Amino acid sequence: MANTKKLRTSSGAPGEEQANPFLIALGQRVRAIRDRSGITRKALSLATGVSERHLANLEYGTGNVSVLVLDQVASALHCELAELIGDFTTTSPEWLMIRSLLENRDEQTLHKARRAIGQTLGTLATAKSNNVCIALIGLRGAGKTTLGQMLADDLDFPFVELSREIEQFAGCTIAEIQDLYGANAYRRYERRALEEAIQIYPEAVISTPGGLVSDAANFDLLLSHCTTVWLQANPEDHMQRVIEQGDFRPMAGTREAMDDLKSILSSREDFYSKAQFSLDTSKQTLKPTFSKLKNLLRKHLQMNRL
Repeated sequence: MANTKKLRTSSGAPGEEQANPFLIALGQRVRAIRDRSGITRKALSLATGVSERHLANLEYGTGNVSVLVLDQVASALHCELAELIGDFTTTSPEWLMIRSLLENRDEQTLHKARRAIGQTLGTLATAKSNNVCIALIGLRGAGKTTLGQMLADDLDFPFVELSREIEQFAGCTIAEIQDLYGANAYRRYERRALEEAIQIYPEAVISTPGGLVSDAANFDLLLSHCTTVWLQANPEDHMQRVIEQGDFRPMAGTREAMDDLKSILSSREDFYSKAQFSLDTSKQTLKPTFSKLKNLLRKHLQMNRL
């Protein structure tokens, strides 16, 4: 058992110390869940192999236990580790029952459930608005800007490059937003730019930043209000196109950069695949690729406007 981390009280008086507030809250949650489950501390000790003394220290906020011990406690109490840590989605019976209903469901069922929740809350767009706002998603270098501008011109829609809108809101570049204010601030600017684009343009082609799918709320907003197309490309084409755009940073360590790119692409594929349509931009040259994209969207818009 690691030594308990102590903090001085607000008075700062010598010798007056109190347990870490996080550990106190953690202990209170463990005790509350144990009481709710009707399990004694002795029974919990037998189930986990953790001594009663250590469990008592945990519950009183004086024991800084390891993650492995917490995992054992969560398993014995039949709850999620997140509930012990303090995940807000575990703070009410309704949240817990919703999680239980959705647990171990397949992707198709989860998709239906998400849409049903969106309809109940009124956050799902109407069929009309969903038909005329087109969003292109995918990793940088997939062709979102080039093909997006061509598609907007063909459909006579405004073209919105969301990255530029974010920079206008912030008054600085995306790199500067990240460096000066951090990822959370960037996501807030991203949300604001996306909301405004959807509200201002009833018809538009939107080119989105590659990492937008990393924020569940922003990505759900996009899926709810736009017809989405995932522009795919092989890693080599992604890399080459980024370099051709004038960004030579990938050349600083080609092999490592390519490994990173493949890792990012792999981690996002499950999210990108939520798009209604997908198009591989590596299989052919620009002209036939655009022709496929144009025909795909024109057919979709015509069918949904009938």
